Amino acid sequence: MTLTAAARPPGQDTRSPADPAAVVREWNAIATDTIKTSLGPRPSGQAAIWEGFVSVAVYNAVVGIEGGYALYKWHEHGPAKASPAAAAATAAHDVLLACFPAFKERIDTAYAHSLAALPAGQARDRGVDYGRRAAARVLDLREGDGRFADVPFTAAPAPGVWRPTPPAFQPFIDTWLARLRPLLLSSPHQFRPAGPPALSSAAYAGDVRELKVMGAKTGSGRSAGQTETALFFSGNLIEQVQTALRDHAARHRLGIAETARLFAAVNASATDAVVTAWDAKLHYGFWRPITAIRLAATDGNPATTADPVWEPLLPTPPHPDYVAGHTTVAGAVTRALTGVLGTSHIDLHVPSEVTGTTRFYGSADDFNRDVVDARVWGGVHSRTADVAGCRAGTDVAAWALDHYFQPVAASGGPHRPASPRC
Repeated sequence: MTLTAAARPPGQDTRSPADPAAVVREWNAIATDTIKTSLGPRPSGQAAIWEGFVSVAVYNAVVGIEGGYALYKWHEHGPAKASPAAAAATAAHDVLLACFPAFKERIDTAYAHSLAALPAGQARDRGVDYGRRAAARVLDLREGDGRFADVPFTAAPAPGVWRPTPPAFQPFIDTWLARLRPLLLSSPHQFRPAGPPALSSAAYAGDVRELKVMGAKTGSGRSAGQTETALFFSGNLIEQVQTALRDHAARHRLGIAETARLFAAVNASATDAVVTAWDAKLHYGFWRPITAIRLAATDGNPATTADPVWEPLLPTPPHPDYVAGHTTVAGAVTRALTGVLGTSHIDLHVPSEVTGTTRFYGSADDFNRDVVDARVWGGVHSRTADVAGCRAGTDVAAWALDHYFQPVAASGGPHRPASPRC
């Protein structure tokens, strides 16, 4: 496999003394492209894990030199006059190389370009050394964290219980995410939501009825705009967020420490949002809409009716419905953003590879609303699973920003805007 243009060194260096934060954005792009190429179209939350690892290492490498914010699980500050840009590039390089050794040539080439763009001398050398230690610290913290562990899903098929879905009938993918040691939280189940509605309930019947009409592949009640929204958010949400964050940081001319903090707060929160979502998926094991609708005659609810040939607009990912990973990540991302920015105005230009369009989101609430609706209109999640996921992700990020990435020696403490709605 080869990396796409985002990871190739640009023909002309775009960094300048006026924009030292560009190195953080560049290495986020390199990380995102490496992760995307490695995972391919895998319908999993894995991408958030690796983005989180890289982002917290870069954050420590920069903030340990620049100051201004509390380090992430580390107390070793950088030497005086070390280059934070060299430290950031080194930390990102070393974490990526440890996680994706098959891409060594490309990662090393990008790293050589980053260092060549910086003045040679003691500052660069000190930055390289400190960035290496920052990466080693994060990698050491992640030893034995449960990655790729064999975590079985043992629930037998029954009404309401997840089972592989057509057309591929794949097993539950990446169950180890449910047991992964979080980056920030104390356990994967710290913010586990209450369970899905009972099959006999009116709430459950309402979910099924909405999905049958609004999530159907053919003959649906969706408008053209609703179908476009479903498709817009049908790809890799983590990748969409990274592109939007890079654009936001560049347009607002955030400094190198502020840029590193933005990526770390958002991506570490998204990492733990994925762990939270997969914990709920494994714990509750609730069946997907395609199963619920086709087997509605078995659910014991007189308000639901079966359609044995119903198909969703989008392919159903191979993991349970409750809670929705997309919306859990969206809730975490928007809450982390509003916490870091100190305002509910998030100012994001979000692209979609699927539709080839870009949407502007000024409001965190609008972003969450569209992601929640998109997964219903795509026919892959119940509204209950979407809303519960969004709220759980919001709780994850709110807790995370109360405990990590905080300003130091700031009078009055950070402003905390109201949490986005789900």
